[in-house]
Amino acid sequence: MIHRLAISRRGLIAGGTAAAGLALTGCQPRLSGLFTGADTHPGDYPTVKAVEYMGQLLSERTGGRLGIKVFPGAQLGNERDTLEITSFGGIDFNRVNLAPLNSVEPLTIPPSLPFIFRSVPHMRRTLDGDIGDEILASFRRQGMIGLCFYDSGARSFYNTRRPVYTPEDMHGLKLRVPSSDLYLAMVNALGANAVPMPFDEVYSALAQGVIDGAENNWPSFESARHYEVARFMSLTQHLFTPEVLLMSKVSWDKLSQSDQQLIRQAARQSVDYMRRLWDARVKSAKANIIAAGVEVNEVDNAAFAALMEPVWDDFLVTPQQRDIARRIVALGEQMASDATAPSAPQETAS
Repeated sequence: MIHRLAISRRGLIAGGTAAAGLALTGCQPRLSGLFTGADTHPGDYPTVKAVEYMGQLLSERTGGRLGIKVFPGAQLGNERDTLEITSFGGIDFNRVNLAPLNSVEPLTIPPSLPFIFRSVPHMRRTLDGDIGDEILASFRRQGMIGLCFYDSGARSFYNTRRPVYTPEDMHGLKLRVPSSDLYLAMVNALGANAVPMPFDEVYSALAQGVIDGAENNWPSFESARHYEVARFMSLTQHLFTPEVLLMSKVSWDKLSQSDQQLIRQAARQSVDYMRRLWDARVKSAKANIIAAGVEVNEVDNAAFAALMEPVWDDFLVTPQQRDIARRIVALGEQMASDATAPSAPQETAS
């Protein structure tokens, strides 16, 4: 059931823990103008660096009056808990993946669907335009302000047992997924057995044979060292689910219109910065993984995508969701057509 974020007992406990942690750091965002930012990724991750860059822009443009202190590495809690804390103003900025928002905000479903994006350029152009703005605006009803989207890369399957070339090769594999109904439905539709599991438990589960594999992007596959035990990676590129940068509406409403505009501008500028860092990180992670001897293979994505129709039908339940999905697909088809269209003949001087 999709509903507005509620402040649960767990959220209150996590909020108290976060508040205590912030107090220990001496960070008082309302009094000092230093906003708090939460991220579950490590300190050197592109999303963390992008929000820090945004904070630098704010500091430069306000003479140090505004800035952002980012707490990476899940210091303030996991994504579900920090979302609750953000909704009532305990955290100012929060970088999260769209997956944990799927049960909260209906418009996060379409860009989270498997095989809806054809490529990274397709995903970026979608989110940089009207569709992205529409999704960002929807967070206001959840007590948050959507500022911008960051990359989360192309996610592919990896496992300890064999290369995967077709959906049939996935049959019988136990594959870790995040705690998400959409991920569960996707993996099960492909014939594998989906096993919900926290990310920090995946390495030991792979090593001990509790699961056969998982799915993720190149940088996460490398940074979590899953490639040390999962020696087969198959480039299904089934998801390009983006990250989103949110701000608490409680914090937002305390700002002047000019400061709100500064924050929007700095957030948008941080996107290009993040993408440059992300592209470099993907390139180096891919090179390191291949050099480590992991067997990497291409697949026929169409065979996998063909099995997703019932998944789409189950999760696109409102006219607005279906309209956004239709527009995303249409944009991908247009971009593919433009890429293959012959260029106009060049005139030559007579």
